[in-house]
Amino acid sequence: MKVKFFQLFSVVLAAILLFSCGSDSTHMHKNITGKAGELVVVISKKSWEGAPGSLIRETLAQPHVGLPQDEPLFDVIDIPHAAFKDIFKSTRNIIETNISADVTEPGIAFTDDVWAYPQATVKIRAKNSAQFQELFAANQEKILSYFLLAEKERVTMNYKKIYEKGVFNVLNKDFGVTMKVSPGFVIAEQKKDFIWFKYETPEISQGIIVYTYPYVSDSAFTVNYQLPIRDSLLKSYVPGPLDGSYMTTEKLFEQTQNVFKHNGNYASEMRGLWKVEHDFMGGPYIALSELDAANQRVITAYAYVYAPSKDKRNYLRQVEGMIYSLKLNNQADNNKLNKQADLDVQVEG
Repeated sequence: MKVKFFQLFSVVLAAILLFSCGSDSTHMHKNITGKAGELVVVISKKSWEGAPGSLIRETLAQPHVGLPQDEPLFDVIDIPHAAFKDIFKSTRNIIETNISADVTEPGIAFTDDVWAYPQATVKIRAKNSAQFQELFAANQEKILSYFLLAEKERVTMNYKKIYEKGVFNVLNKDFGVTMKVSPGFVIAEQKKDFIWFKYETPEISQGIIVYTYPYVSDSAFTVNYQLPIRDSLLKSYVPGPLDGSYMTTEKLFEQTQNVFKHNGNYASEMRGLWKVEHDFMGGPYIALSELDAANQRVITAYAYVYAPSKDKRNYLRQVEGMIYSLKLNNQADNNKLNKQADLDVQVEG
């Protein structure tokens, strides 16, 4: 059964501990190669054209949720075993299969940094096609979450040392949080409890909006509660190119949401599409909302992409990695409250 992408958000976060034990990062490796989102599958032509290949594609090349046009989760490339040389061994994401009657110990292994860094590798050994399908299906969520997490961590890693200090300092001083975003982001608007910063070229625009609102009840994390707050702020502070135009949420498509813990705090993630009212601009967004229990507030980091006539998956993953670097300055206080209350808010709607 195909694992839906939007069902995996919490699994991805939990995978940090699950797969860290397989890391081989203590050894020196060359840097990974290839484009973001690429995944190489080492497999025979017969298996690739048969049930094993079909299952791999169904899982890893399924449509990415929350994009205006179909784009796969990963650009999957099949490579026969004989062609799997050094040029491919440095690829960022690899599935290496061994489907043969000679296999004595069927199984699956997740290993970081086998031939390059930072690399994610899954090796699957099976005696035949049926056994491969059984192994893959049993580990489907782990496989998908492992590669999704690796993509997210690579983006975040890019900005750990080199980031936009101006944005970082304003968030730190005025909002009591930190976030590391790509150099080149500039502040477009700042109001009380609201800030919008963006990065623009002649071809694309990436923006992040951070705002806060009071935490008054568990409903503060529902879609129906969050959308009116966000749309009101967007209408007030994020104008479109024409007089009277403004950014808002596209309501023709359902928002997808997941709840989990981020940095130990109760949080939710929402994905969907945005548009400009009274204009034709639009694109995908991702929003991370996190509970700051010590200050009885919710902090939301809303990231969007505008890239007309271009694929948007990788641009969205870039800003996703940035907003997930969000950290509360008073996290120590929240840790105490989280430990005492074990905040497990029940969200409906």
